[in-house]
Amino acid sequence: MKSLQELLSKPIAVLGAGVSGRAIIAFLESKGTEYDIYDERETITSGSKALASLVTPEKYGVAIVSPGWRKDHPMVESLRSAGVQLISDIDLAWLYKNEVAPDQRWIALTGTNGKTTTIQMMAAILQASHLTGVACGNVGDPVISALMANPELNILALELSSFQIEWSLLPEYAAVAVLNIAEDHIDWHGSFDSYANSKMQLLASSDRAILNAMDSEVVARSTSFKGEKIFYSLETPAPGELGLVEDLLIDRAFGTDPREAHVLAELADITPQVPHNVSNALAAAGLARSIGISHEEIKRGLSSFLLDHHRLELVLELNGISWINDSKATNPHAAIAGILSHTSVIWIAGGLAKGAKMDQLVKRAAPRLKAALLIGSDRELIAAALAEYAPSVPVIRINGDGTPEDLMNEIVSKAKSLATSGDTVLLAPACASMDQFTSYAHRGDLFAKTVRDQIKAGSAHE
Repeated sequence: MKSLQELLSKPIAVLGAGVSGRAIIAFLESKGTEYDIYDERETITSGSKALASLVTPEKYGVAIVSPGWRKDHPMVESLRSAGVQLISDIDLAWLYKNEVAPDQRWIALTGTNGKTTTIQMMAAILQASHLTGVACGNVGDPVISALMANPELNILALELSSFQIEWSLLPEYAAVAVLNIAEDHIDWHGSFDSYANSKMQLLASSDRAILNAMDSEVVARSTSFKGEKIFYSLETPAPGELGLVEDLLIDRAFGTDPREAHVLAELADITPQVPHNVSNALAAAGLARSIGISHEEIKRGLSSFLLDHHRLELVLELNGISWINDSKATNPHAAIAGILSHTSVIWIAGGLAKGAKMDQLVKRAAPRLKAALLIGSDRELIAAALAEYAPSVPVIRINGDGTPEDLMNEIVSKAKSLATSGDTVLLAPACASMDQFTSYAHRGDLFAKTVRDQIKAGSAHE
C-alpha cells in the first residue's frame, strides 16, 4: 500500500458524492490534492464528472470509493482494469491516522441489527471514562471527519456496515464485535452467504473479537478466527465470557483470575430492559473492557445512556394502549425484536424488503400479533407469510395513494379503530422506507406526529 504522501501525489478519483464522498473531498481540498468526483446523481461541484466521462482512468493514482458502490459497477471495473488502486474512506482515514495520531486506537462493531444502539452505548461509556473518544463511521461523522476534527482523541469507535467492511482492508482494530447476522441487503450482496461473509471479514482486522454466543450464524462463522474470542450471552457466563447472573451483567473475561466475576452493570442501568438491548450493552461493555475501561466507568456510562430516536420509542401511552415507533427496524431481524417485546401487537409493516424473506419473522411473531397493517412496495411478501403462518391474524392493506402525511393519517386512524386496552401499536416495518418516505426517520417522525395529533389531541377533546 502506498503511503499517504504517495497517494496524494497524483489525481484521485472520488466515487460517490454523498456524506462519505463530501468528507473525502474536504480532506483532499485541505491537502491541496487534485481530484475528480464521479456520482450517479447530478454533478455537484465544478470538479464533478458524469459517469460516462471516465475515459482515462490511468490518470488516477488511487480511487476512493464510498460505501454502497458495488464491486461489479462498470466504473469500478474500469478503474480496476487500468490498475488503479481502490480504497475506502476508512482506509484513507487509517493512513491519515498513522501520520497524525499513531497512538490512537480504533475499535469497531458490526451486525445486522443493534449497531447504532451499541456504538452509542460505547460513546456513552467513553464519555464516562478516563479516555477521550467518539463514535463515527456509519453513525455520526465519517471517520475521516472525526479524525480531522480532533486527532488528539484516544479512541475512535466505528460502526461499520457490510458495505464499509467489504471495501476496507487497512485498519487494525484493538477489538471488534459482531452482534448478529440475519438477512439484509441481499439485493446488493447477491446472496446471504456473501452478505454474512462481508460482516465476518471484520474479524481479519483484529486479534480480539467480542461475539454473540446466542447468534448461531456468528458462532458458526467465527470458528476459523484464530484470535481471542470473547463470547457474550444472556446466560450465566463461563470463564472467559460475559453474561447475566440474575439482575447483574457479569464479566468473567477480563479479570486476572477466570474464577472471579466482576459486575459490569445492573439490569436497572439498561433502558429499556428488553433482551436485545441488554445484549447490546454486553457487547459495548466487552469492547470497553478491551481498551481498559473499568467496570465502574462502564456502569456509569450505561446508566446514562438513552435509546436512540426511532428505536422502540414510546410515543404515547393512553387508555391502556401503547404507541411505539420502531421505524429503524428496517429488516425482519430488527422487527422481531420489537414484536417479541410485547404481547398483543397491532403491527404496521412494509416498504422495500431489500431481498429479505419474511417467513421466519412471521413464524416467530404470529403468537404476538393481533392485526397487521401493511404498506409499501413489498407488502405482499409479508401478506403471503401471514397467510401461510398466521392465517388467523387480520391483514389490512393501506394503499397510501396520496402524500406521506395522508398515508400515515390513514394508518393511525385504522390502528386506533382496532386497538383496545392492553394492545401495542407498533411501527416496526421490517423494510426500508424510500418507496413512500424519504428515510426511516421521516417515517418515524410522521408516525409520532400523527399519533400525537390524532390520539392525544383527540382524547383531550372527548
